[in-house]
Amino acid sequence: MAKRVILAYSGGLDTSVIVRWLVERGFEVITYTADVGQGEELGEIPDKARSAGAVEAIVEDLREEFAREYCLPTLKALALYEGKYPLSAALSRPLISKKLVEYAEKMNADYVAHGSTGKGNDQVRFELSVWALNPNIEVLAPVREWEFKSRDEEIEYAKRFNIPVKATKEKPYSIDANLWGISIECGPLEDPWQEPPEDAYEITRSPEEAPDEPEFVEIGFEGGVPVSVNGEKFRELYRLVEELNSLGSKHGIGRIDMVENRLVGIKSREIYEAPGATILYEAYRDLLSLTTDRFSFHYFMNNVPHEYAKIVYEGLWFSPVREALDSFNDKLSENASGTVKLKLYKGSVSVVSRKSPYSLYVEDLATYSPEDSFDHVAGMHFTKVYGLPLKVLGRVRSGK
Repeated sequence: MAKRVILAYSGGLDTSVIVRWLVERGFEVITYTADVGQGEELGEIPDKARSAGAVEAIVEDLREEFAREYCLPTLKALALYEGKYPLSAALSRPLISKKLVEYAEKMNADYVAHGSTGKGNDQVRFELSVWALNPNIEVLAPVREWEFKSRDEEIEYAKRFNIPVKATKEKPYSIDANLWGISIECGPLEDPWQEPPEDAYEITRSPEEAPDEPEFVEIGFEGGVPVSVNGEKFRELYRLVEELNSLGSKHGIGRIDMVENRLVGIKSREIYEAPGATILYEAYRDLLSLTTDRFSFHYFMNNVPHEYAKIVYEGLWFSPVREALDSFNDKLSENASGTVKLKLYKGSVSVVSRKSPYSLYVEDLATYSPEDSFDHVAGMHFTKVYGLPLKVLGRVRSGK
């Protein structure tokens, strides 16, 4: 009896080759493809998977679940890995892993499989997520053990078995796209001294080619959840993100070029495109600063974004610490309601105004006009007490 495996299948070079490679080794392959907003027509996926040897191909629309249950918590955490990467690929892995486990249990498969390499981060994300949900399922990672040493060899293998793939020797990029962003690597990008070629980018216009006039966008939030763009309400969160992706791409927003530290210890040069996420991060950070008290905001900013990003990047989505941080972030976001206005212009996004019914900005305390109600004498006494430790230190140092 053939060994049954559920394969996380993107339809790209690696996973297309994996189907045939597993079939040749006696596996019955069922492919699973999640629509997480990669912007591709997935109608051809089943035929493509079957042409490579799959016995069944499952395609599922997860865009709203991905946006609401994975992207939104990460937005509320303002999590950016190493201060730059909005974790787009890393976020989709636990969701896909959850679905792999569900279908493996439903279809009596003893294995699930993924297309990550031995030096990739995704091997950890997939496998830790699967084991957290079902420790009895075995995870296969053919790319870690097969005979191919380069993408060129994979392309030749695909040609031999008439497997349709998009990658070519002329455009050898490895691309992973979803609603929250696009990850691009390989080819000329492996030289960190070389500027990314323009053909490496998938959706964003170069800032030089962006409109010469800025565009303003207003984003409405309710309890930390973005709900409107320029006054238009969005019932589905993923559609709001798509709208911001379109606006941001037109203005060259969200291009990220970084050398990052992978889990396995090597440094990797990646470029990302995340226009919608970049806009939302700027808006939410500003709104949170308006509606959160100083003690809570400082604790949050000094602790949560970095730690949450590490948790997601390192494959620990299904862990108690992530769930606990979500509870903290949800509490802070309760008053994060209001509108933030941003300016998009030639690759930059900046907040220009904001308002909230829960704003902690009190104009008669902040103003320098005659309406000023701040007690300046109290400020003098506060400064004396607050500065007392340094005054004592200065006395000791000076010997006076």
